[in-house]
Amino acid sequence: MAVKKQSYEENIAQIDEILEKLESEELSLDDSISEYEKAIKLIKDSEKLLESGEGKVMKVLEKNGKLEMEKFE
Repeated sequence: MAVKKQSYEENIAQIDEILEKLESEELSLDDSISEYEKAIKLIKDSEKLLESGEGKVMKVLEKNGKLEMEKFE
């Protein structure tokens, strides 16, 4: 079975859940470390998603009465 890639929004929601668990101070040290490691992986995955999205963002410009697509920087 293939692993489904989570969206940026799903990653952020999961990171928020992990933060709530960590802030509750109800986890053991081992569980806290495990949750922290999951959060770091989600953050790295989210950064990759943002970087890949940057290359897809385009802006529409009107030049000489024509609409043209140009990479947004």
